[in-house]
Amino acid sequence: MIRTRSPFRRTAVLAAASAAALVLAACGGHGDTGDSSAAHGGHPSDTASPAASAAASPGQHNAADVAFAEGMVPHHRQAVEMADLAPGRARSAEVKKLAADIKKAQDPEIEKLSGWLTSWGEDVPAAGAMDHSLHGGASGGMMTMQEMDQLEKASGKAFDTAFLEMMIKHHDGAVAMARAEKAEGASPDAKAMADAIVTSQSAEIAQMNELLLGTS
Repeated sequence: MIRTRSPFRRTAVLAAASAAALVLAACGGHGDTGDSSAAHGGHPSDTASPAASAAASPGQHNAADVAFAEGMVPHHRQAVEMADLAPGRARSAEVKKLAADIKKAQDPEIEKLSGWLTSWGEDVPAAGAMDHSLHGGASGGMMTMQEMDQLEKASGKAFDTAFLEMMIKHHDGAVAMARAEKAEGASPDAKAMADAIVTSQSAEIAQMNELLLGTS
């Protein structure tokens, strides 16, 4: 009797075990996505964080970046305005070329700076928002209204000298602003522009000092 019934018992036990295994496997399949990474030593949040970081990275900025962009937009606009006076007033071909180079470099930077401010939810300084209203000393190397009037009325050698002297002062202000951005800013793009400004405008300051010697 024992021999005839034991095969059936074993078959029933095996069938029950197989069914249980199938149920467990099915349940395990539904929860695999969340638990398998943890079982292998990973964290589910690890896969999401790079995407989140990439989304946040382009907008990374701080108050120093905003101040840099807000200050540099009108600063560059005034430099371009000064450069626009050179073709009809300068005597020196070198001064005319320098003015053209300044305009060529700073016009695209104004567009970039304005774009960053917009993307950061900040207002772009209105066109004409320069320090022309200041009758005393302007900040950041900006020219006062009187200085701009003086430059507009000059011509020939007098214009060359006034332009170089004023643009050296203007560039000094821009370099100081750019160095502050490099030290305190958070935006990689803004800091890269600041680095380029320090390099290019420092070289132009040296060039303008040499040209000044030739006009004296």
